[in-house]
Amino acid sequence: MKNLISLSLLIFLFIFSSCGGGATKKEEKSKIKLEAPKSEIKTTPKTEGIPPSQRVDLDNKGVGPITSLKLSNEIDPEMAAHGEEVYKNMCSACHRPDKKFIGPAPIGILERRSPEWIMNMILAPEKMVQNDPLAKDLLMEFNGSPMANQNLTEEEARAVLEYFRTLK
Repeated sequence: MKNLISLSLLIFLFIFSSCGGGATKKEEKSKIKLEAPKSEIKTTPKTEGIPPSQRVDLDNKGVGPITSLKLSNEIDPEMAAHGEEVYKNMCSACHRPDKKFIGPAPIGILERRSPEWIMNMILAPEKMVQNDPLAKDLLMEFNGSPMANQNLTEEEARAVLEYFRTLK
């Protein structure tokens, strides 16, 4: 019996000591990852009481491969149809077109975000969450659920953006 108590105490101490201090190390690592060089930090105007998903910031292009994108005045129906298919297959697990779900609804997104920001969020969500203040705020609004990188091509991401243009 004495050996059983000693063994239980030893196991408890081992488990307790192996768990201790890890949270600080993880926190320190994540702080390092989330900090961006000062030249890359973009300011996002914050408005009290408005959640990040509803905040308007059309000047921010985000961080990623897309630095410039010109949209035509007319929506390309074929591209939008392809984008809807990609969206249904790759995005609908977390996003609903017209309502908040695990992630924000894309309806009206082009009234709140630049096309470049949207494309960069689709193509490089990890980089955006690390370096873009608005993406960081969205991560917090949506309970720390990061957007999964679906590894879409630029063509597929552009098609999804065209589909977003059809949502009213």
